Amino acid sequence: MAKAQMIFPPDFRWGTATSAHQVEGNNTNNDWWQWEQEGHILEGHRSGLACNWWENAEADLDLAAEMGTNAHRLSLEWSRIEPEPSVFDMAALDRYRQILQGMKERGIEPMVTLHHFTNPLWLTEKGDFNSEIVVSYFQRYAAKVADVLGDLVPLWVTINEPMVYVFLRYLEGVFPAPKQYGWGAAMEAVRNLLKCHAAAYHAIKEKQPQAQVGIAKNMAVFAPKGKGNRLARWWAGRVSWIFNDLWMACMTDGRFRWPLGRHRLPHLADTFDFVGINYYTRYYVNFPPVGGLVAEEWGPDAVVSDGNYGEVYPEGLYQVIKRVLPYQKPIYITENGLPDAVDRLRPSFLMTHLRQVWKAISFCFPIMGYYHWSLVDNFEWDRGWTQRFGLIEVNPDTQERRWRESGRLYKEICHSYSLSSDMAERYAPELMETMFPGQSPPAKNAPSISELAPTSF
Repeated sequence: MAKAQMIFPPDFRWGTATSAHQVEGNNTNNDWWQWEQEGHILEGHRSGLACNWWENAEADLDLAAEMGTNAHRLSLEWSRIEPEPSVFDMAALDRYRQILQGMKERGIEPMVTLHHFTNPLWLTEKGDFNSEIVVSYFQRYAAKVADVLGDLVPLWVTINEPMVYVFLRYLEGVFPAPKQYGWGAAMEAVRNLLKCHAAAYHAIKEKQPQAQVGIAKNMAVFAPKGKGNRLARWWAGRVSWIFNDLWMACMTDGRFRWPLGRHRLPHLADTFDFVGINYYTRYYVNFPPVGGLVAEEWGPDAVVSDGNYGEVYPEGLYQVIKRVLPYQKPIYITENGLPDAVDRLRPSFLMTHLRQVWKAISFCFPIMGYYHWSLVDNFEWDRGWTQRFGLIEVNPDTQERRWRESGRLYKEICHSYSLSSDMAERYAPELMETMFPGQSPPAKNAPSISELAPTSF
C-alpha cells in the first residue's frame, strides 16, 4: 500500500532549542548558580559542567547537523558577557561568535535569545526587574551583542517566557528569590520586563535593521477543573488572559492594562516582528484557587509525562496557534517537548504535535518553523537532572551522548520534510489508526512559507 505523507513546505525551519545556563556549564556569575549552591534544586542537583557547551558546543552542533536540522534556538548568558556593570568580556563575545559561526558552517540558522531566566549577580544586587534601572542596563547589553554578533543572527528573541519567569519567581518561589515577593512585585516586574523588551527591540533594530525581533511566549491551555460551572469557566478565562494575552496585548498597542495599571508606553507598540510560541501542556484551574491556582492532578484518561510535568495534549498546540493569529505576524514554535527519560512518549508526542503544525500550515497559517525542546538532555532548572527533554541522551557525569529513538525519528522528519505512515508504523504504531486511517494517498505539497505572509489571512 502507498505510503501516506504529510508534506511540509520546502523552506520550513526544522530546529531544536537550548538555553545558555542549561547547557554551557560553570556559569558561576549568575543567580541560578548561586541558587543551586544553596540547595534549592530537586535532589540537591547542580548544573556544574552541564553539557559542556562552553568548551565543546560544536560536538552537539555536529549531531544537530546530522539530524538534518537547519535551525537552532540558543541563548546568550548575560553574566558572561557583562560580568560587572559596564564591563564587557570580549573573550566571551568571541566564543559566542565562534559558536554562531559554527552553526552557519553547518547550515544551521541561529535564533538568539537575550534573556532566558538568568541574571548577573550584580543585577540582582541592584534589584533586577523591580528596579527601573534594569531597562537601561538591558538596552546597553542588547546593543552590545547586536553590534558584535548581529551580522550572524537573523532572528532574535528578547525575553523567554516572561510570564513563566514572573509566576515562578515572584508567586511560586521556585526560581531564585527576588528581593520582593508577591503580586505587587510581580506586576512591577512585568512592567519593567515589557520596558526591557521595547528597549532591546529598538537597540537591535538600530544596529541591524533587517533583523527580525520577537518574543518566546509560553502559551498554555487553561480549563476549569472537572466540568466547571459558569464561574469556574470565567475564572479559567481570567487566568488564561493574564498568562497568555496580557503581555501580547501590551506589546501590540503599547498600553498597560489590568492588572498592570493604566499607562501608555508609545515605544512599546508593535515591537515584535514575529510571535514565538512555547507550548507544552494543558492546565486545569482550581476554583476557588484553594491549595494553588493549578490542580496537580489530571483527568482519568490523561497521558502524563515524567515527574507529573504535564498532560500530553497535542490539540492544544493548534488552539494556541489560532489564538495568536489576530496579531498577523509570522509564527514560530520556539519550544515544544516533554520530559521522557526512557523515550516511551516522545515519538508519538513528536508526530502528534507536528501533525497540528501541519494542519495549521494546510490552512495557510504562517508557521515558519518548529524548534523542539531540546536537542540534548540538559539541566532542567529547579528539577535539575531529574527530567530529560533531549532527543539525544546526555550522561552529565561522563558527557557521553546516545541517540534516542525519538532523535532518529526527528532525523527522518527533518530530512524528508514530512510525517509518514511508515514513520508511524516503525516509531509509534499506536498512531496508525488515528493519523493515517486507511493509508490514504500522499497529500499535496504544502505551499511555500513565502506564500504565507500575514496579509494572506
